[in-house]
Amino acid sequence: MSGLPASNVTDPVPATGAGPRHVAIIMDGNGRWAKRRFLPRVAGHKAGAEAVRRTVTAAADMGLGALTLYAFSSENWRRPAEEVSDLMGILRLYLRKEVAELHKNGIRLRTIGDIGALEGDLIDLIREGVERTKDNRRLDFVLALNYGAQDEMVRAVRDIAREVAAGRLDPSAIEPGAIEARLDTSDLPPLDLIIRTSGERRLSNFLLWQAAYAELLFVDTLWPDFDADTLAAAVADFGARDRRFGGR
Repeated sequence: MSGLPASNVTDPVPATGAGPRHVAIIMDGNGRWAKRRFLPRVAGHKAGAEAVRRTVTAAADMGLGALTLYAFSSENWRRPAEEVSDLMGILRLYLRKEVAELHKNGIRLRTIGDIGALEGDLIDLIREGVERTKDNRRLDFVLALNYGAQDEMVRAVRDIAREVAAGRLDPSAIEPGAIEARLDTSDLPPLDLIIRTSGERRLSNFLLWQAAYAELLFVDTLWPDFDADTLAAAVADFGARDRRFGGR
């Protein structure tokens, strides 16, 4: 496991030795996992769904406040149509099978991103899952679907521009908090840790605003192999860091 030094978060108090409240994961490596086993890419995506199940359970057991998974980016539409269809089918199956288990375990399902671009039956499954679990408090499990951080920020800025144009907001009063309040994550804990699997070292348009003071950790583990031990090691790495938030 390898990490990058980071300087980060909106929380002004250093939390050396403390565990993260909000962890986000860029799930990468499904295709390479399948290729190494001479399997079709869809097999890697199916194995990745199993890793989601393991990781959500582990996050709840560890007492995290929120877990956000980058499930489908706004750029993923550029993939071959067959692969996009496979991904959406796996998401359907996951929601049909797992929402009851999430609810049983006190986990609240959330989404960020523009789900309105998804197919109607999938939108219905997502909304039903969100509604069914809305009163759960053990863990906020957030799926980033058709999500892109730049799009998220553009939507926030457009909303502010409309408020200014209507005379309801003075431009001189616009501060970072005005943008944060309009982001998809506005009612989630501040982001503490971003993990990216498979050895890649970039954020890929994921939670760019929220990552301002988040710790970054890049691991070589391919996503289908990610499990409770991998998550525990990442949390331990986080706890050993000295988070200064630019204060010293």
